[in-house]
Formats: sequence, structure tokens, C-alpha cells
Amino acid sequence: MKKFPTNFWWGAATSGPQSEGRFAKKHANMFDYWYEIEPEAFYNQVGPDTASNFYNSFREDIALMKKVGLNSVRTSIQWSRLIDDLEANTVNPAAVDFYNQVIDCFIENGIRPIITLHHFDLPVELYHKYGGWESRHVVDLFVGFAEQAFRLFGDRVKDWTTHNEPMVVVDGEYLYQFHYPNLVDGKKAVQVAYNLNLASAKAIAKYRALGLDKDGGRIGIVLNLTPTYAASESAADQEAARFAELWNNKMFLEPAIHGHFPAELEDVLRRDNVIWQTAEEDKEIFKRNTVDFLGVNFYHPNRVKAPDIAPNSVGDWLPTRYFDDYQMPGRRMNIDKGWEIYPKAVYDIAINIRDNYKNIPGYISENGMGVSREERFLDESGQIQDDYRIDFIKEHLEWLHKGIEEGSNCFGYHLWTPIDCWSWTNAYRNRYGFISNDIHTQIKTIKKSGQWFKTVTTQNGLS
Repeated sequence: MKKFPTNFWWGAATSGPQSEGRFAKKHANMFDYWYEIEPEAFYNQVGPDTASNFYNSFREDIALMKKVGLNSVRTSIQWSRLIDDLEANTVNPAAVDFYNQVIDCFIENGIRPIITLHHFDLPVELYHKYGGWESRHVVDLFVGFAEQAFRLFGDRVKDWTTHNEPMVVVDGEYLYQFHYPNLVDGKKAVQVAYNLNLASAKAIAKYRALGLDKDGGRIGIVLNLTPTYAASESAADQEAARFAELWNNKMFLEPAIHGHFPAELEDVLRRDNVIWQTAEEDKEIFKRNTVDFLGVNFYHPNRVKAPDIAPNSVGDWLPTRYFDDYQMPGRRMNIDKGWEIYPKAVYDIAINIRDNYKNIPGYISENGMGVSREERFLDESGQIQDDYRIDFIKEHLEWLHKGIEEGSNCFGYHLWTPIDCWSWTNAYRNRYGFISNDIHTQIKTIKKSGQWFKTVTTQNGLS
């Protein structure tokens, strides 16, 4: 038996915009709006209006999560739901009531609620009016929203995270065109990365100013860490990997844990004339407001090689002038999703955090595999036999266990996701959950992986 630490978090993660549906929301977030104007951008034209109906069925859904053995669940409070007047940061009473009921229901079922404040749900009005995360004013509005959430729910929620995968906002909205507004603007991307880091630090400052950390509360951040593996030992490939690591991982890791940006990255951005704008007080804000814990989302490794064109080529600035993606021959794949399967990476992440990031307490906040047409795997009883998901989780847990044995300060593992949820433009094409969801009937059924996970949580380990 491979045992995990006492009080290990066995859980799963979802988000408000991907599970609740748009019911009773006053404001549209970025994806709500994108679906309004371009529904054909979403798989089968399925948008976020209903999602998994969590707004209406949260009690039954949480009961199913308990049956799967989850002792912790991460979700998010939607800025676009909680706040009534976005400038004055007044709250919507119906939203307060909803989130109070959800939090209480989790606790009544013995499930620890972990709450994220920003999971890709910026109110679209703030983008159209101010440029969203391009604006320091929006940073301050976010801190006002965070303060409302802390005051309303901080008596029961003891674990908060500021952002989920802020790097995806940078990549999706400003570089690679997979999130609205689908821009390609390297200079704006750099500023947005800075402002997202600043928003996190300022929200942490507000949390501590309210004294919530003195009552057992903690606040962290969830980052999608993709370890960088060079295509070869050549100097050119190694240099490409060094910059990719700076851009993809260290740009958020270093401020969150060390309280400053990597000097090497700032040097490159300054030399390329795309460095972010700052204010005099920012350095002290970053220095004083580092995270209490780290959530790590991991799905696939990041393999790179030297770029085919010279980094000093003439043209718009993009980080990819310093590296190209590398497709390793013979790699093992989740072909449905198009992602490489490489479980050892969670061990590499754990050791990197142990050795280079103060061995800060942390957990795997998302890990999982999306598979399409899971009805292919229904048995006679109507249960999905997702042995591939069981194997995937087992392998990642084995490498995570090895990292813990070698001193990594890891306290949990969360699958993405408890119940099949809506997944941005991908909608419901790929399914990730322990629990299946028929989106036409909203009937939810525990998969084989959910039954298996209950055994793992009961014995706190792997056979």
C-alpha cells in the first residue's frame, strides 16, 4: 500500500462558469458574451447558459461528490454573479444566498470548499470599457470584489486562491486566439501578465488586512505548470527551453512565491521594448504579499526546440520567437485531446518546488484526461467503464507519491473534474469527470473511475 499523508486532500475541481449555468446572472463574463455573438465558435454550438445546471442541482450534485469519496472540492465564485454594481462593488443578494447555500452544503457533506476568485470569468463590461486586465483600474475593482467575497464567506471558507491559470488568460486572449477577444498582441500580453500578478498580490494584501489569516485561513494561487523539456542537449535547444520556462512558468511562480519577477525575463522584455508599465509602490506589494500555498494544474509536458527563425527577426513581438514546440517521436498520447501523457512530470514539478520554491505547501489542483464519446464505454448497467482514466490517475499518483517520499510538501490531489462540465469552446466534446452528465436530461451517473476513487480515498492510498 502506498499511503499518502494524513488529512490528504482527495478531491476534484470545477468552476462557476463551467458548472453553474448563466441562471440569474446580471452580468455576462467574457465567454457568455462570446457565445452571444459567435455561437458557432463553440463545439456543437453548446454554450454556458445551462452548463451542468449546478445553480439548480447543487444539493444533488454535492451528494454525488460525497458518494465518490471527495473530502475537498475547488470551485469559484463568479465575479459576474456576485457583484451587482461593478464600479461600486455592491453585491447581488440572490448571489450571496446561492453561494452561502453551496458553501454550507459542502461543509454539511464533509467536503472542504476551496474557493477561487478568478476562473476566466472577467465581466465583459470591464473589458469593453477599460480593456479588462490591461487596466490597473480593473485590478483594483477585482480587489474590491475579492474583499466582498472574503467578508461574506471567509468565516467558513479557509482556503482561497486568487487566480486559476492566469497564464491561460495571457495566451488565450492576447497571443494564440483561443479566448475572446482573440487578439495577437505581445506587448498587451506582457502588461496583462504583470497586472494579473499584481491583482493576486493586492487581493492577498486585502485578505490579510481583514485578519482572515489569523483564524486558520490561507490564500494561494493556482498555476498551470508545464515543465519544459528541451528536444536535445544542444546549446540552442537548451536556450529555447530556458526562455520557455521563464515565460510559461516562472513569470507567475517567481512573484507568487519569491515576491519578484525573474530578472532574466525582465532583461529580455526590456531589450525587446515590450516591458510592462509599473508603479513605484508595486515592488513592495509583491514582496510583502506572497502566497501561503500553491495549486498546480498539470495535464501535459511542454517540449520545445530552438526556433526555426532567428529571435531578432523583424515583426510583431511574440514569446515564440525564442522557442518552437517540439513533438517528441514515440510520445504517448491522449489522441482525443491531442495532449501527450507524461506522468513523471508531476514528480519533476514536486522536486522543482521543493528545491527552488521554498518547498511551499502545495497540491495538484487539477489533473485529468478528456475523452470524447464516452458512451462508447457504457456497460449493460449504463455505467461508463473508464479504465483509461483510472490508469491515468494511478500513474500520476504513483509519481506524486514518489515526490512526497523525497520530501515534497504536497498535501492533496484533485482531478479535473467531479462532474462532466462545460469546457469553453470545447463545450462537452471531451469529458473529464468522475460523474457523467447527460446534458439533454441533466441526469448524472457515477463512472467506474468514481467508484474506484472512493476506494482510494477510504484507504488514503494506492494498493
